[in-house]
Amino acid sequence: MQMWLLALLAAGILSGFSSGIQNSVRGVFTRRPVRIWAVPILLTAIFSLAAILAHAWNWGLAALVLAYTAAPVASMAAQGAGAAKRPSGLDFLAVLLLWLPLEFGAGAQLVPLAARGYLHSIAYAIAILLGLILFLCFRWFPDLKYTLPRNRRDLWLPLAGFAVVAPVLIGLGIVIGFIPPPHLPTRSGGAMAAAVAAIFLGTALPEEILFRSLIQNLLMLRFGHSIRVLLLASFIFGCAHLDNGPQPLPNWRYMILATIAGVAYGRVFQKGSSVISSAALHTMVDWTKHFFF
Repeated sequence: MQMWLLALLAAGILSGFSSGIQNSVRGVFTRRPVRIWAVPILLTAIFSLAAILAHAWNWGLAALVLAYTAAPVASMAAQGAGAAKRPSGLDFLAVLLLWLPLEFGAGAQLVPLAARGYLHSIAYAIAILLGLILFLCFRWFPDLKYTLPRNRRDLWLPLAGFAVVAPVLIGLGIVIGFIPPPHLPTRSGGAMAAAVAAIFLGTALPEEILFRSLIQNLLMLRFGHSIRVLLLASFIFGCAHLDNGPQPLPNWRYMILATIAGVAYGRVFQKGSSVISSAALHTMVDWTKHFFF
């Protein structure tokens, strides 16, 4: 049952690639914007069920999740439902309210250690789903690119991006001591193949939704499609890795390499028609690091 809840949330996230579903959900909120307030209640109920199954539920945790899901909804609901062209400060606030509590592990002390990994995955999926509901279906913006690939460019862009950025990341990563020299993989071919889907769904696509479809896209809609804005969005992506291991924290080595990778992901996102393109490049980079370094 625990994995079924994750699968349910993943299905909700992936269903957003359907333009028909996007339009249907938009219609629900456009006709009655107040319905958006049902979303925090529903998502809190899903999280609470997961916590119960993990023997980790308590009133404080449920209240925290309700507050976490309601805060970005309030920021967006204050502006009303419908299409938007230029993001406001409340839109950026909604993104921060979705991202930062998870980034800093808010409420981790309320969860037993054995259940933290599972409930973090549930909370992560809830955050992505809520972000899509708010920015794709309630108050939606152009160029989110949450759609399936539409042309051949989306197929070769990740390959071209990997050919350009991988040598830079590998060379610099070895020089600054972030990764060791390359080695042959020690895992089976089946494990390596299975990891592609796991990395894409568990890391690459969620991060590309947050950092490219939302943060980079909103910055460019507000401040223009300049290289400076791309670098700013990439720097934000890099800083999000300062609290990641395995090196001592703050992990400046990871921040530098993630910033460079973020430039490549951001350019592929700009030139492609779908966020899947930058997520594919992201997957290739993470997969290579995991198995060859």
